[in-house]
Amino acid sequence: MSAESMSGHVIILSAIDTELNKARAPEGVEVIYTGVGKINAASIATLAVMALQPKLIVNYGTAGKIAHIHNGLVEVAHTVQRDMAAMPLAPRGRTPFSPEMDRLSSGHGSVVCGTGDSFVTSVDPWLVENNIDIVDMELFAIAHVCQRHGVPWRAFKFITDAADENAADHWNENVANGEDLFWDVMKTLS
Repeated sequence: MSAESMSGHVIILSAIDTELNKARAPEGVEVIYTGVGKINAASIATLAVMALQPKLIVNYGTAGKIAHIHNGLVEVAHTVQRDMAAMPLAPRGRTPFSPEMDRLSSGHGSVVCGTGDSFVTSVDPWLVENNIDIVDMELFAIAHVCQRHGVPWRAFKFITDAADENAADHWNENVANGEDLFWDVMKTLS
């Protein structure tokens, strides 16, 4: 998608400026920083949808990998809440009384992202058992806002770490390494 065709139609949401430099956005494409975590992401995504009425929201950020086959930049097809734990009202990962919000799908890619308000630094058997490929801290909230407001979304995540005891060090070393790959993909979106 050219910058001209994206103008006024695409908003890119990213948690922090260390992940994505807004100065590199094509003219007419707005990059908005949400802050870290689901509440920050939901709040800013809602404001962006209401005020700017985009045709598409793209989330770019970093992620830890659970499925060790994933590296580099991946496109997310589905997102779930890995930290929704309202048992016995619903199984982990499911929002009680809102089954339509258990698994949100973009219609693109093949990766499953588990979103939660924690930085994953150890094995969580639930993630493996539920075929979660990667983990992040914002996507489910952004996708939830998009679904509620009828706005299509896409998400691209750069794998920075293996969601293990070295995750924080590896994230710090790799946080900026996916930006060029992301901007290359943005040039090709149609």
